[in-house]
Amino acid sequence: MQLYHHPYSIDSQRVRLALEEKGIDYTSHHVNPLTGKNMDSFLFRMNPSAKLPVFQNGSHVIFRTMDIILYMDRLIVSMNGGDTAITTEVMEWMHKIDGWNPKMFTLSHTPNKYRLFVSKFVRRVVIARMAESPDLASVYHVKLRDAYEVEDKLADPDLLKESEDKLVSLLDEAEQQLYDTQYLAGEEFTLADAMFIPVLARLTLLNLEEEYINCRPKIAEYYELVKHRPSYKKVIGRYFSGWRKYRTLLKTSFFLCTRSMFRKY
Repeated sequence: MQLYHHPYSIDSQRVRLALEEKGIDYTSHHVNPLTGKNMDSFLFRMNPSAKLPVFQNGSHVIFRTMDIILYMDRLIVSMNGGDTAITTEVMEWMHKIDGWNPKMFTLSHTPNKYRLFVSKFVRRVVIARMAESPDLASVYHVKLRDAYEVEDKLADPDLLKESEDKLVSLLDEAEQQLYDTQYLAGEEFTLADAMFIPVLARLTLLNLEEEYINCRPKIAEYYELVKHRPSYKKVIGRYFSGWRKYRTLLKTSFFLCTRSMFRKY
């Protein structure tokens, strides 16, 4: 089994947390979307959406997060027997969490000069890949159009407010649940938690812990609890805990600046 992913990607974190918690072996391939590597023709032919992660098991390719996680659960059940660990409550939480798209929220909390620099670089990557693979030109053109449309959406305050409101509603509901149970769907860690933890990690990456996490005591307590899990340490902690966050960001910034200087897209 192959997984194409990157530490920055919330959906990649969700799938990797699920894989680690389930003890499923896989081959890891880092693909940095900030440098446009997800636009390489090899991956683009498998996944025209260019979204991460991409999960491949033989000829079977899946690139929607929920579908990957549910596929893994079915795989475990078929290999080990027994019933699925995904209860109705777990599934409800997974859908609630999946209902919030972090993209606009993240971009709206990223300094304009960095966001515009990355956006310009990625657009140039798409144009370069379009020239290299003319048979995919029409699909690449869709991604190029989407990149421009994102800038228009970021100028819409109503859309940004809607994204924030959905996040606040999700956090408030989780806070209320955590007064009754240790984890989101009960007293045991489930795939609902694997879906939710990356939301908290994204808020930490954006330096928004005080505004969204620490003001909710049960979520703050829950977050400290899950940080001690081996899966968290391997998937998120090694990249974003303390100074590691800045190392990860600096490596990407250096790559982008160097490639831009030499026009290597």
